[in-house]
Amino acid sequence: MPTLSPRIRSIVPDGEDDGWGVQMRAQAMAREGRDIILLTMGDHDFPTMKGIREACGAALKTGRTGYGSIHGIVPLRRNIAKRGSAVHGFEVDQDLVVVSMGGQAALFATAMTCLDPRDEAIVIEPYYATYAQTIRAAGGVPVTIGTSADQRFQPDVDTLRAAITPRTRMILCNSPNNPSGVVYTRETLEGIAALCIEHDLWLVSDEVYHSQVYDGAHLSPASLPGMRERTFIVDSMSKSHAMTGWRSGWLICPNEEAAACVMDLFLTSAYGVAPFIQLAMRAALAGGKGPEYEIAEKYRFRRDRAVETLAVSKRLKVLAPEAAMYVLIDLRHFASDAERFAYALLEETGVAVMPGDSFGASTAGHIRISLTAPEEKLVEACTLIAGFADKWSET
Repeated sequence: MPTLSPRIRSIVPDGEDDGWGVQMRAQAMAREGRDIILLTMGDHDFPTMKGIREACGAALKTGRTGYGSIHGIVPLRRNIAKRGSAVHGFEVDQDLVVVSMGGQAALFATAMTCLDPRDEAIVIEPYYATYAQTIRAAGGVPVTIGTSADQRFQPDVDTLRAAITPRTRMILCNSPNNPSGVVYTRETLEGIAALCIEHDLWLVSDEVYHSQVYDGAHLSPASLPGMRERTFIVDSMSKSHAMTGWRSGWLICPNEEAAACVMDLFLTSAYGVAPFIQLAMRAALAGGKGPEYEIAEKYRFRRDRAVETLAVSKRLKVLAPEAAMYVLIDLRHFASDAERFAYALLEETGVAVMPGDSFGASTAGHIRISLTAPEEKLVEACTLIAGFADKWSET
């Protein structure tokens, strides 16, 4: 029999836990009739806004069901560039915008564009669960760099510098951060930028949570001196407009050559986002900041309620997020195994959470909750977590 490619088999190495075991167990329990509160995924509990859905429906009714533009239709790219110029702090050229099937496709495109086989990419912990897998899928080698909860997960520039080798080609940066909700400071981003310039590295900046900043302000590293020409910006409408299933994202490329290469990749894979989805994206962005603000305020309220409810526990240490739609909870001082805690929590209370190990070693001993449950269910879940933690014993 022919053998499968080592490249494809190495995306998730043998023995590596992809972190979704608790969720799969929770879904199985729900199918058995158990009442489950699922706080594992960043998938909204409310639908995409009516106007966006209607724009998609109108496009379908008028027969916009052919091939989509691989680059992205001009009116959509124009809207993305206008929004990006306001958000990222520099004038975005619409010709450098390539529409993608969600932020994940944009991430994969950056890895394919920046890395040759066995090239290294630095990934800062804690990280979105697919980062290392995406780099391996492109033939690269992920090099993870730890951070400390005690320093609010701000990366240390000296630690980053020590990880750079002759094979390093890019740094992957995620601010606002999933899972921690931390927003990198200007000092942190300036330090990362200086390393990229000094060592001639690409920077991939995942900024999909920029619309959900509650404390402080978002700063795109591409706006720093010398960084525009070496930074890829990943963005999407999944979180900002409750469009996770639409696969509606884009990549802002550093130059025309990079944009052309990304389009070549999409030519051989997705062949463009469906035109009815692109027209829905255009309608969403034409609505201005209103929809984004409404969703962000919903999550700001939920964050405050969750943090307040969890604070009742005498044991839990909660990292109040500055952004995004998650809360990290530190269990290290009373629980040695967060995954074991998560499974026990699920079995006893029906609340499903993500073990922190899913996001790198820096969040071992933590659990992450997603704020994607109706307010009353979220408060109920946080009350159950607090009560369970206060009586937890590993003996």
